Amino acid sequence: MPGETSSEAGVQVAAAGPETSDPYVHGFTDADYPRVIEVAEDVYAYEQIHPTGGEIITTVSLIVITPAGVLVADGQENPEETQRLVDTVAGMTDRPITHVVVASDHGDHTGGNSAFPSGARFLAHPTSAAILEASAVNPNRPDGAPPVVVPTEIVGENTVLELGGREIQLLHLGRAHTGGDLVVYVPEGKVLFMSETYLKHIFPAMRSAYPSEWVAMLDRALEMDVDVYIPGHGVMEAPEILEAGLVSFRDAVQRVVEEAARFHGDGLSAEEAAEAATFGAIEEWSLRDSQKPRAIQRVYLELNGYLELNGEVPG
Repeated sequence: MPGETSSEAGVQVAAAGPETSDPYVHGFTDADYPRVIEVAEDVYAYEQIHPTGGEIITTVSLIVITPAGVLVADGQENPEETQRLVDTVAGMTDRPITHVVVASDHGDHTGGNSAFPSGARFLAHPTSAAILEASAVNPNRPDGAPPVVVPTEIVGENTVLELGGREIQLLHLGRAHTGGDLVVYVPEGKVLFMSETYLKHIFPAMRSAYPSEWVAMLDRALEMDVDVYIPGHGVMEAPEILEAGLVSFRDAVQRVVEEAARFHGDGLSAEEAAEAATFGAIEEWSLRDSQKPRAIQRVYLELNGYLELNGEVPG
């Protein structure tokens, strides 16, 4: 059964699951989803199945319930799945969703934001807000695509919310998976929702990343006073397993950076490096086939000086 524990010297120790984000390999079925896991008092991880890249992983949102309303960090990939999240919150409390944090601006976390209550405050880092604003007015958006919700409030490096007597910190610890990554820290409970800066047992996805800066950002997160690290993708497990997974992910990002730099120094093209590079155990992680070439290409762009403040590559 998922989440079994074993006894060592009379102490119950959580048994780590397989090193994949595929929920079925962990022993879960469709009937188990969405999963709602209480990680601290009135703080929950909401985990839902997410097909992508020809594989199945899970996407995680954060729910914080307070007397004054509910904060959600990251929606799901489309209005139907985000409505399922909204309905789940309604089944947990009669308090409305008042705040939605755009921790990642990628579509699998924002594509369903139109399903949130229209009166909610949408908060984002300036970089993410600009990306969503541009997407909303893009003339090439497909017909019938769900509307893009443009954030209503811009937050800085460290924004503190007081919601129903509960402190919630919105932090930008540095550029990582995107240029505008936010993490959400709940001091009462010591919970850090990391969104897509932490991809548990997923090969480092660097399509819009800042590879070397990502390592430094993860180091900052690991230095914080945290009991529960929540990934943006990956199967939720016991707190000690989540922390160990974060350390492994940080090391994986660094290894991709170092290996790509080595091949770059040897004069190989990014395509040649992708063919030659091997990364040990992380080769077995989810999305390796789709993300490995992208990651190496992104490190090459960084090494060649093409990752400017806006993250765009000169034409």
